[in-house]
Amino acid sequence: MRTKIKNAFSSKVNAIGLPILALCWVSFFWGTTWIASKEGVKHMPALQLAAIRQFIGGFLYISFFLFKKTPWPKGKQWKTIIILSILNFVLSNGLSTWGVKYISSGLGAIIGAIVPLWIVIITFFRGERLARLAVIGLIVSFGGVCVIFYDHLNDFLIPDFRFGIFISIISTLTWAFGSLYTKKKAASFNPYFSLGLQMFLSSILLFAYTGATGTSVSLSSIPAISWWSIAYLVVFGSVLTFIAFIYALQNLPAEISSIYAYINPIIAVILGSVIFGESLTTAIAIGGTVTLSGLYMVNYSLRKGRK
Repeated sequence: MRTKIKNAFSSKVNAIGLPILALCWVSFFWGTTWIASKEGVKHMPALQLAAIRQFIGGFLYISFFLFKKTPWPKGKQWKTIIILSILNFVLSNGLSTWGVKYISSGLGAIIGAIVPLWIVIITFFRGERLARLAVIGLIVSFGGVCVIFYDHLNDFLIPDFRFGIFISIISTLTWAFGSLYTKKKAASFNPYFSLGLQMFLSSILLFAYTGATGTSVSLSSIPAISWWSIAYLVVFGSVLTFIAFIYALQNLPAEISSIYAYINPIIAVILGSVIFGESLTTAIAIGGTVTLSGLYMVNYSLRKGRK
């Protein structure tokens, strides 16, 4: 009897507990990666940091699957992997990393959370009707963003700040296109192996760009603090947390697994204030809350529309 109870409890933990723990892991650690990126790009070119991070992360994934003798992708699977590597890693991750060189990590994280808004807007221009809740969510989120930027009106006079905002927004747009492309091309290949290949291919493209433009520095001139940031981003951002993220997606309902998107910015804003002394004003607190509330409405509307 005791054995049956123990087995039942173990099954319950595996069915619910582990996915929830994976989601908690994602919610916290992806929020901290904004801090690690901010620290790393203080001392080296941002795109070079993204390239090194993705090269090491991709290499670890690929090495594991080569050891497991996992079959390589075939034919059109390569096309999907290449397109996603450009959208999700060269552009989205590369530009968001570059963006936090000029703006606060907390602000970068809040901007990074607006991906669902782009998805709604893109689907609207494709001719799909917008649900009323999605429209309300868009308006609420836009209002929240306006409140946040009220504290940064003077910063818009600074060219670097405007540039950081611009490329951070573009990074969310490319991630939205990547998300829609992934949905269109339903995964027919191991998602973890695909992830590693996307990282590795994107690193080659980023290395080529930084080399051709002369924006990279010698590895020996990169300070230890940036290497520690890269190590943290590889282990907690590119490997462990992506594994936890995909596991949570596969084992939890969509309305639960998407919670991380609302927690990441909160973690980034709080840690940015504690570690870097970034401003944590009333406008940011209220605006961030309003923005995330609007994003919840948009996400809820998207999920409801899929049913």
